[in-house]
Amino acid sequence: MAERKAKVADQSEAVDYVTGSNAPAASASTLEHALGVQVRSIRRQLDLTVSDLAGAASISVGMLSKIENGQISPSLATLQSIAKALNVPITTLFSAFEERRDCSFVRAHQGVIIERRGTKVGHQYELLGHGLGGDIVVEPYLITLSEEATPYTGFRHAGVEFLYMLSGEVMYRHADRTYHLRPGDSLMFDSGAAHGPEELIVRPMTYLSVIVYARDTR
Repeated sequence: MAERKAKVADQSEAVDYVTGSNAPAASASTLEHALGVQVRSIRRQLDLTVSDLAGAASISVGMLSKIENGQISPSLATLQSIAKALNVPITTLFSAFEERRDCSFVRAHQGVIIERRGTKVGHQYELLGHGLGGDIVVEPYLITLSEEATPYTGFRHAGVEFLYMLSGEVMYRHADRTYHLRPGDSLMFDSGAAHGPEELIVRPMTYLSVIVYARDTR
């Protein structure tokens, strides 16, 4: 009996604890990938093309492209040439390899407030998080529509938007359809189509809006 309990305990310790999300497991960045990201980032900050930097570092365009894409392990001599061409210490090229896990903490009522004007008067946006890196931008807002707010269905931007109704009641339009949102209701949609509150049934109202889009790396 004791032996059976020990086996059960061993099995429980081996379990990986995960969330209910289908997101793939986070993978560690390799040194080659981190170097490539850093070289590309500095090159773009200096407004240099791949050809410009390759010429200044006396390496081929193909090699530089492979370095930026993390496909090869460049020699120290090559990295030194690239660093010299970028006018940075060689250690700067390795700085991106230091693992970072960004986090944004905003205390209650201390988010950046954005007050709308014109046809969107009475629409207040409180940005609840900011400053994270990566290929994807996530902008969480607490939106408040005051008593003086007027409907506006002309919002249109890249990405995907998720709404979660907290208080009040609204008829929300997305493209050619409208949705009756009450507290606890949620809506997620392609934000490239025209959208916005069409009929403000119960004001004031508040809802959480999370906008997700790809970061422009040009």
